[in-house]
Order: sequence, then structure tokens, then C-alpha cells
Amino acid sequence: MPLRYLAAVATALALTETGATTVYAQPILGPAPQAAKDVYLPNPPGVALVPWVTGLEAPWSLVFLPDGRALVSERPGRIRLIEGGALRPEPYAVLDSSDGGGGLLGFAVRLAASGEGGLMGLALHPRFPAEPYVYAMHTYRAEGGTRNRVVRLKDEGRRASFDRVIVDGIPGAMFHNGGRIAFGPEGMLYVTTGEIFQQALARDVTSLGGKILRVTPEGAIPPDNPFPGSPVWSYGHRNPQGIAWHPETRELFASEHGPSGELAGQTAYDEVNVVRKGGNHGWPDAVGVSGRRDFVDPIVAWPEVTTPPSGIAFYRGDLYIATLQSVALIRISVRRAGPGYAVERIERWFASGAREGSLGRLRDVVAGPDGKLYILTNNRDGRGRPREGDDKIVRLDIGG
Repeated sequence: MPLRYLAAVATALALTETGATTVYAQPILGPAPQAAKDVYLPNPPGVALVPWVTGLEAPWSLVFLPDGRALVSERPGRIRLIEGGALRPEPYAVLDSSDGGGGLLGFAVRLAASGEGGLMGLALHPRFPAEPYVYAMHTYRAEGGTRNRVVRLKDEGRRASFDRVIVDGIPGAMFHNGGRIAFGPEGMLYVTTGEIFQQALARDVTSLGGKILRVTPEGAIPPDNPFPGSPVWSYGHRNPQGIAWHPETRELFASEHGPSGELAGQTAYDEVNVVRKGGNHGWPDAVGVSGRRDFVDPIVAWPEVTTPPSGIAFYRGDLYIATLQSVALIRISVRRAGPGYAVERIERWFASGAREGSLGRLRDVVAGPDGKLYILTNNRDGRGRPREGDDKIVRLDIGG
């Protein structure tokens, strides 16, 4: 891990003061924070599904460029270009050197696209195209093991060239790599990271695993980060895969995968969190409502139904969540209530049951510049059942 990412002595002192060093002998399995019950809507009224792009391979992230182009990442290592609603046949960029050709990244880096690893999140520089940079997060194998990192590419029209590494040294593995990146309202880059099934990493602020990180567009540590000398913004995360900012309050929301048996045999407990600066979001010591002041409780948790969430987006004031095993696009109506939020309604679109959905696995949901909502299917990721045209990007035309 680069030295600039090691927490200073002040960080250790801060952790002691906040109780972050506490390790609970028994995990806290708390109740769901919301009273609203999920409603299944296999055919949500006033919503039309319009095919947009087909023939993708495990797409992970979609970003729209201001000139009408769009970019979509494919987990095996390709960034694809969409022009005029059509997918270009040649890749915009290939982030892999396994063919011996050096790829974009060079320096003996090989993409690790097994399990949940590979090419994941994309983001645009907040001043694009004046700053013509595209950011990408990927898993790679190099001397010393598997890691994740964020790199920056320079847009050159129908292709991109490598510019620089932004964040490196993030723990990587076959599972739990996190992978979502996005710029916040203040122009800083946020990065979600998983704890690679090493639970202790999530509570260890000197590790970059199981965190949400925050850096400048050049990869420096912002002076107002909560832990001096560290990119860590929040910790106690298992495998966060979605981040979005509330359109009015500008607070950061995140989706997070719950346990799959490694926590006292417990499964489910997937969550939606309002992320707090310097906050401990509980993993692996607590899921659901903990009742402890030293943990930040989620605003939504599903203790009984496995609902692994991925990309999230706010659209017309509601929070939309692309889910994987539960094969639904979830719509959550939230409103500000005092210092927190009240969850008024939860709908599961395109699904008639916990694992019964017409689109299959969904990896990302994005609000487009045309006022429409776009969703990415992920049925060719090794866990789904590919359908005709998979994987694809679908546009939602929502009435009202």
C-alpha cells in the first residue's frame, strides 16, 4: 500500500476515541429499521421497457458523456463505446495485458476477471470535457497478489489512452471487491471497496478494504477527510456496490451486500445506508439496527429476504436499486424526517417473487441525460441464466 495511504498516529488515536477498536464477541443481529413492507410489481403501471443496447458481456457500469456518447464497462476488461444509441464493434479501451501486448495499463498488470473481480466502476471527471478524463476501477494480478485500483484514462474520441493510477493497494480477491466509483457534489472521487471475505479489514481503518474511500481527482488525500493522511471516508462495510447523493440534502447513500453465512450462519441483511463521515457502519459486528451509538444503522435492511444490491440512483426523488439474486429493480420512496429519513414505500419492479424476475440479474441503474432511467442486466456474469440479447441495457420510459 502506498505510504501516503497509511493512517497517521492521529488516526489511531481517533479510532480509540470513537470506539472503533471494539470487537464484539457475538455479532448483533438487529431488526429492520423500516416499517414498510416490500410490494412486488412484475408489471409496474405506467412503465415501458425499451431495448437500447444488446450483446454485452457482464456489463458493470454505465456513464453518459455530455456530447451524446456513452461508455459501458464489461467485467472481462473492455470499455465499450455507444454512439447514437449503437454499440461500436471495437472497444474504446481494453484494460488487460494477459495477451502479452501490454494493454492500456502496461507494467506487467493482468486483469483478474474471475468470480466478482475484473473491470467494474466507471466515472467521468466532474469538469469533463475540459478535463477529458474517464476513471475506471479494476481487479488485477501482479507480483505480491491480487489487488484493486482506480486508474484514469484520457478520452480521445473513439478510444482512450492510459493517463495515471489514482488509487492503488486496495485489497482484491475473487469475491467482495466493491467496485463502484463516482464523483460527489463537491468534486471528490468516492470509491467503494469490499473486505474480500476478511471481516477484520472492514473495522481496520489502516486497511483500504471494506471502506468507502474519498480522494481528489488526482488521487490526493483531501484535507477534510476524517482520518488524517488516509483516503478512508467511512468503514465497517462488507461489500458496498452502489453510491448516490440525495438530490436535495446532498447526503451520500450506499447499497451493501449482507452476510452469506459467515456471520453466525446468518444470511440476507442486505442494506441501504446513509453514509456518515468517519462513521463505522457496523460490519462485521452488527447488521440491521444495532442500538449502539458507535455504529451507524442502515435506513433499510432485509433480514429475511436475500436482496444483494448493486448500483443505485436517485430519480424523481426516489431511490432506485439494481439487485442481483433477487432479480428486481427496487424503488424506495424516502423523505427527510428530523435528522434522518423515513422509508414510506418499497417496490420490487419486474419481479413476482424473491428470485423470480423477467429481466434477471441487474447490475446498475443510471439516470440518463434524456430524463430516462437505464438498467444493465448481468445474466452473463457466471451466476445468471442468459436470455435472448443478454447482456443488455434497457431504457425505462416512466409515465407521470
